Amino acid sequence: MNKRLKLLAILAHPDDESLGTGGILARYAAEGIETYLITATRGERGWFGPAQDYPGPDALGRMREGELSEAARILGLKDVILLGYRDGELDQADPAEAIGQLVTHIRRIKPQVVVTFDPHGLYGHPDHIAISQLATAAVLVAADPYYPSPLTRPMHRVDKLYYMVMTADEAKAYQAAFGDLVMNIDGTERRPVCWEDWAITTLVDTTDYRQVVWDAISRHRSQLPGYQALKELPAEYHRSLWGRQAFYRGFSLVNGGGRRETDLFEGLVPAA
Repeated sequence: MNKRLKLLAILAHPDDESLGTGGILARYAAEGIETYLITATRGERGWFGPAQDYPGPDALGRMREGELSEAARILGLKDVILLGYRDGELDQADPAEAIGQLVTHIRRIKPQVVVTFDPHGLYGHPDHIAISQLATAAVLVAADPYYPSPLTRPMHRVDKLYYMVMTADEAKAYQAAFGDLVMNIDGTERRPVCWEDWAITTLVDTTDYRQVVWDAISRHRSQLPGYQALKELPAEYHRSLWGRQAFYRGFSLVNGGGRRETDLFEGLVPAA
């Protein structure tokens, strides 16, 4: 594949890139695609160790930023951008300001393909839902020549937008590791939202990159107490989690129809 093809993942926390999109990032980087990541927060609230050892939000944020840098190197990412929003508060961010930041980076990077969380945030996580909404809006207005850019960058039209989705097999694997996956948000229980098989537009084979993905996950050392149960799952669950990745094609300017894709770049012609 031509190196001028570019993939941009827009996600919420350090480790989302490895757990959620590690397979595609590793695969496309190995195939010569330029891969980029925008992470909205530093994950300051993601602590799985003993409460008395919690270093505080700022120190943990710095720690997780370093872990993200190590994981990005393993996955072959060309660049990582941190927006600096607070973990757990992304849904309270000023939309115009956040979208403006994303538009500036989209116009600078010029990706053909953008990947983010699905509208459910996989399991109802407010930060995941927020970045999905912000990324979708940014992809649309990045192509608007009348939308202002702080750096006066020219418009850029993204060809394909994908939502990372959860399959029933993935949900079973996570439940086998962690039990009932539930978040209580504003008094309402939220659980994984599994997409029906017929609704999944794209399945990308990432089997050859399972070890690379786990190596990247392992760099998130502050989170490993929570991930140890994943490592100990039987091989069949590892295949479900790391052997393929499922997406819903939110829109495409280059292809369509009901046939399931096996490549996020299907329909794209490499730049000359």
